Amino acid sequence: MIRILITGKTGQVGYELERSLQGLGEIIALDRRQMDLADLTQVRDMIRRLKPTLIVNPAAYTAVDKAESEPELAMRINGEAPAVMAEEAKKLGAAMIHYSTDYVFDGSKNGPYVETDPTCPVNVYGSSKLAGEQAIQAAGIPHLILRTSWVYSMHGKNFLLTMLRLAQERDELSIVSDQVGAPTWSRTIADTTAHIVAQSVVATNRQAWWDKRSGLYHLTAQGQTSWFGFTEAIMAHASIAKKPRLRPILAQAYPVPARRPANSVLSSERLKKAFCGLPQWQDALKLCQD
Repeated sequence: MIRILITGKTGQVGYELERSLQGLGEIIALDRRQMDLADLTQVRDMIRRLKPTLIVNPAAYTAVDKAESEPELAMRINGEAPAVMAEEAKKLGAAMIHYSTDYVFDGSKNGPYVETDPTCPVNVYGSSKLAGEQAIQAAGIPHLILRTSWVYSMHGKNFLLTMLRLAQERDELSIVSDQVGAPTWSRTIADTTAHIVAQSVVATNRQAWWDKRSGLYHLTAQGQTSWFGFTEAIMAHASIAKKPRLRPILAQAYPVPARRPANSVLSSERLKKAFCGLPQWQDALKLCQD
């Protein structure tokens, strides 16, 4: 039986992974108190003690705006900690699954981004996540880097829960309408990961399976929308007595410390061909809110 180490078990994706990966191996899920990615020595020592077969790393510094004023901390958690994990995985002969982001792109492309498109982050968060990707790729270990976008759930801090809270407090909400992406439920990410891990577990030759499939994949729900369209869909499913008016605005009318890509749409065709299909974003949202 393989031993699976999950980081950040209280985060949106980590919370779902602990459930989705049950039955595929011995699950060891840690929170920040047990393994703080800002403490590289603790990360290294914990991996050496636990000796996992597979490291699954959804933990990250995700405060996009705050990262602009905390670049060193963001880089340590998102760039240096994954590098340490990959180094230790190599010594153990372990594999690694790591989650990245649409923010490694600048958003200027006309159409969905594919894995081979050049990266060009426009904020500290995106740069730190790209550093993590590059460190894992450079380590030469069996790995999957899964880029996702606009992650939401009914757990933690995210756009969906923020909109549901604001809808109870305000009569009108102004929402950005000129940034597009694919809202992706954290359970979609976790269940897809479990499907992939299951394939590796039952493979006749596990090493050959990883050798053939290691690499970079985009994992998002299908379709695309704007933040405004996402909010419209949230409100359509929400059980709220008096729903607020929604007013579309341009991103420049809502200034924030970190720039965001105008286009965050990722093509998941490579992942679908290699592993499995993915749901439409509207269908996943409805399941999440039901």
